[in-house]
Amino acid sequence: MRLLLLIGSALLFALGLVMVYNTTSAEILDRLLEKNTHHALFRQLLYAFLGGGLAILVWRVGYLPLLKLSPLLLIGLTLLLVLVFVPGVGKVRNGAHRWIGFGGLTLQPSEFVKYLIPFVYIEWFSRREGKEVGFFSFGKIVALLACPMFLVMIEPDNGTTAVIGATLIPLFFLTKIRFTYWALPVLLLLAVGSLAAFQLPYVRGRLEVYLHPELDPQGKGHQPHQAKIAAGSGKFLGRGPGGSLQKLTYLPEAQNDYIAAIFAEEFGFLGVLVLILLYMLWTYGGMAIAFQAPTNQATLLAATITFLLSLQAFLNLGVVSGLLPSKGVNLPFFSQGGTSLIANMAGLGLLLSIHEKKDHISRKRDGGSPLPSPSSS
Repeated sequence: MRLLLLIGSALLFALGLVMVYNTTSAEILDRLLEKNTHHALFRQLLYAFLGGGLAILVWRVGYLPLLKLSPLLLIGLTLLLVLVFVPGVGKVRNGAHRWIGFGGLTLQPSEFVKYLIPFVYIEWFSRREGKEVGFFSFGKIVALLACPMFLVMIEPDNGTTAVIGATLIPLFFLTKIRFTYWALPVLLLLAVGSLAAFQLPYVRGRLEVYLHPELDPQGKGHQPHQAKIAAGSGKFLGRGPGGSLQKLTYLPEAQNDYIAAIFAEEFGFLGVLVLILLYMLWTYGGMAIAFQAPTNQATLLAATITFLLSLQAFLNLGVVSGLLPSKGVNLPFFSQGGTSLIANMAGLGLLLSIHEKKDHISRKRDGGSPLPSPSSS
């Protein structure tokens, strides 16, 4: 399983790296921008180097110490979520306060929070394993986790907030929290929130644009509409590597959330099938590690990491295909995005740590079992 994860991650990153360079260099040349055509490529490689170092560190430290440290790490990242709103420290892009600048590099704290919120819940539950979780105890941990989620939501980053919430719900189910504690409140909030939101004109407008992006081709519907054109024009085999037309100013910032549309245009339906197959193999490897994990903690961690990455891949490809509204979710290991790549590689390191712990316990068990003596045969 370890080899499957490593090969899958390496192939996804290699394909993504080619597409990031392909897309960004074409945009620079087409717009005559004063940038090096290899600028995005070098940045992505730098972030991959940092992510690889963090993954090795996480792998060597092991998942148990990191799980115990997760509450402190989440407190630190919550402070960083506050700093993104501080002028001069936080970086604003397209009206969103999501980044902190460090020289020429930027950090998006919500990408790490996306992992740490489920980890803190797992650490909290593991200290109560075997005991019944009461309503007030459960409500207390949910209220604490809601604080960083609220900060992420007001950045605004609704996509990441939705991903975190969608990751917690399977955890509530796997840890056997009573449905009345979480399912009914979630359903009630969704119902009330949907009714209230639908009364707002701009929400109805966004819903109409989602269903019919061609109604606003120069505004909110521009990227979804152009993504459909890109994916559809690829047909079965695609236009060939580098042959995309939509990356030439038609689909702006395509190297981020819509990079799969350019990939579909150049490699066609067959290429997208290969991409989906790689994510399916990655998911299989991650869930296999979860099922074979040595402890309940490790099972929950491995399942959470695998679900989190698979969900992001599903949401991104769903948006590109027009099946889902735009959520601003990256394609793991594939899209341009430094912090996202570092966080995902750290998650990969944790999976490898869990797998290694399982192998260590198996070797210890096998080595400790006495061999039958010849006289007993």
